[in-house]
Amino acid sequence: MNKAVFIDRDGTIITEKGYLSDPSGVEILPTAVEGVRLLKEAGFKIAVVTNQSGVGRGYFSLEELNNVHQYVLDYFQKNKASIDKVYFCPHAPGDNCSCRKPKPGMIEQAQQALDIDLSQSYMIGDSVEDIQLGQGKGVLSVLVLTGYGEDTKTKTTPDFIAKSFLEAVQWILRNPRKG
Repeated sequence: MNKAVFIDRDGTIITEKGYLSDPSGVEILPTAVEGVRLLKEAGFKIAVVTNQSGVGRGYFSLEELNNVHQYVLDYFQKNKASIDKVYFCPHAPGDNCSCRKPKPGMIEQAQQALDIDLSQSYMIGDSVEDIQLGQGKGVLSVLVLTGYGEDTKTKTTPDFIAKSFLEAVQWILRNPRKG
């Protein structure tokens, strides 16, 4: 089985821009590529898990969302920091699906597809929902203070709070789980 890091998208590895539907609007956060590269070198599977209710709300199409994700995947791949898979919830908040964070659907999909051992895994994100998702599945959770993180830090109790994605990665690498 594989160890993994589940990573939120908006506000964690790319700049938070609300309902992003165009690849030209993607801005990769400064330490994201280096952080993902370090995690891959340490043997982690990387799964992005992201709520994208803009689809369910009718703000943009699945095709537009997939174009954004393909841009992100290509960007990281070109910079030798590959992301294994992007999992997303396209549902609106009131749809009562099983995948909208903090519900576990996306992690469960990744766990099965990538053969992940959750007892050796981590979650990095900038929201209460990210931290709750990780904690609900028994993975150590790191809150980054980018995106919504600064507003989130008093509303949750993550295993670690990091100023940047790279700081979160460095904490993970210093605190290996034994499974």
